[in-house]
Amino acid sequence: MKNLIGIRPLLLAGLMSLLPALQPPPADARPQHDRPHRARLIQAEPPQPRPESLAINAWTVGLAGGLLEGAPIRLAAEMARVVDDGNNLHVLPVVTRGPVENLNSLLYLRGIDAAIINSDALEEYKSQVPDIQRRITYVLNLFPSELHIFVRPEIKSLSDLAGKKVNFNSQGTAAAYSGPLIFSRLGIDIEKTFIPHQIALEQMRKGDMAAVVFITSKPVDAFVKGRFEAGFKFLPVPYDSKFEDYYLPAALDAADYPNLIKQGDHVATIAVPTALVAFNWPANSNRFERVARFVDHLFSRIDKLQGPGFDPKWKSINLGATVPGLARFPAAQAWLDRQSSTARASQ
Repeated sequence: MKNLIGIRPLLLAGLMSLLPALQPPPADARPQHDRPHRARLIQAEPPQPRPESLAINAWTVGLAGGLLEGAPIRLAAEMARVVDDGNNLHVLPVVTRGPVENLNSLLYLRGIDAAIINSDALEEYKSQVPDIQRRITYVLNLFPSELHIFVRPEIKSLSDLAGKKVNFNSQGTAAAYSGPLIFSRLGIDIEKTFIPHQIALEQMRKGDMAAVVFITSKPVDAFVKGRFEAGFKFLPVPYDSKFEDYYLPAALDAADYPNLIKQGDHVATIAVPTALVAFNWPANSNRFERVARFVDHLFSRIDKLQGPGFDPKWKSINLGATVPGLARFPAAQAWLDRQSSTARASQ
């Protein structure tokens, strides 16, 4: 108790020393927000970007790739690796919901200058964006994704699929978008399902599913390595005027699927071009110049991508190949024209 009594005067002295701080300040010492010099103190200046930040952003290109498990994002990553030029060019591959959704990203997502899309994705935007084919240009026809319509033995023709279950893989895949669109053009009304193909193939074996539709580059492992009863086959899809706007003629043959197609035979089909496209930025704008530099680096180093250590699809890519329904990005066309002029001059 004596100790506590001794402490009380100390506590009182401490509190008394704090009283000036607890008292409100004089009127003239309070912040005067209407005074110009006080306003300047309150409105903090935005931080100034560092020089290195300006440099790296000046030549950065956003590239919408696709799903992590798909080929497009892998190609996007390989492009980024080959064209990298430090602060002079920095390509950022972006994981997205898939090549179909990439067109939406190119139109509306900030920071996206280029994208890998399926050419028929333009169809969905015709009503929403009537000038879509002027807002988007193509840089490169990357690879064709062939249509595979794989059916049970009792299915003899496309018309036999009417009213039957046909699987188009999971939502977000090329088959899930392009497949129903192609069947609509064929005029065949089917019962559409969207489940993983490996599950659908098992259902086919049991007779619960009539067909599966793959839209991807051949050969497909599921058909190369899979074992199917006699009669399981690919149906032919002839190329005609109803497919001329977005699609290309293609074929499946014994070299692709020796266990399903006889030597010397082939199955006519169509292919959906998978293309590298760019927004049609105004010429000489900053964004145009970024994509133009990307195109120059990519085209000039295409031989590296076609060498060992990269996806085999690069070996079949032709820089001059066109994409139905789109005009070529001006800088890409200019690069090809320069190469053509150089080749003629050297002859």
